[in-house]
Amino acid sequence: MSTFNYTLSIFVLLATTLLVSANFNNEFDITWGDGRGKIVNGDLLTLSLDKTSGSGFESRNEYLFGQIDMQLKLVPGNSAGTVTAYYLSSKGSNWDEIDFEFLGNLSGDPYILHTNVFSQGKGNREQQFYLWFDPTADFHTYSILWNPKHIIFSVDGTPIREFKNAESLGVPFPKNQPMRIHSSLWNADDWATRGGLVKTDWSKAPFTASYRNFKANACVVASGKSSCAGSTSSGGNQAWLSEELDNTKQERLRWAQKNYMIYNYCSDSKRFPQGFPPECKLA
Repeated sequence: MSTFNYTLSIFVLLATTLLVSANFNNEFDITWGDGRGKIVNGDLLTLSLDKTSGSGFESRNEYLFGQIDMQLKLVPGNSAGTVTAYYLSSKGSNWDEIDFEFLGNLSGDPYILHTNVFSQGKGNREQQFYLWFDPTADFHTYSILWNPKHIIFSVDGTPIREFKNAESLGVPFPKNQPMRIHSSLWNADDWATRGGLVKTDWSKAPFTASYRNFKANACVVASGKSSCAGSTSSGGNQAWLSEELDNTKQERLRWAQKNYMIYNYCSDSKRFPQGFPPECKLA
């Protein structure tokens, strides 16, 4: 083997090692559901919902900025009335939150991917999308990039939403409160599918969503101290802290929003007759 090929092989091996997904047993706790949430062999987590209860989990770590990736496979078949929520959230009455919510459907109809951002207890910043694939047929990667400049929601590496820091316009931005990762599968048939017109078909229960390949390149906060303090440029491993969308990703963002966005609060004039929220100027 040539020196070049040997060096390349070592590089690929190291890269593969660095990208190995975390063990769910070390990273998450099943927080509710009376056994309906399960961790299987450390590398697969499932949540289930039946007529009695749903289930949920949360991360053991708290994060303040990060690149968070998780692969999900959503409830197949007739999932109308169900919601699979996957989000970051802090605590308290003035909490911050970054949301993915997947609204169930009748068989053959598309899932709706609902996104929202809360800062200091204020949300109402919904954008909704269809997906360009069947999210129940296989696992797909849902990512949150959260740094001091913006929050970017991505699906399989394609950005679908950017929420920019608009503090210069008087809009609070999530930057001071550490957040845990949460997920839950629950019944929301009072609103989730066609505004609550379609109810959950419990004959199809239990409903199950699956998770794998969790990765967090993130600042972990423990005892009030961040793992990123004083080392924001060490080895380039935290380049995401200042990452912005390059031209290619901006094009992908425009593609996703043009073809798959079905609701944007920043264009809902009936909802905001007195004018759109200030951060909409940056969209």
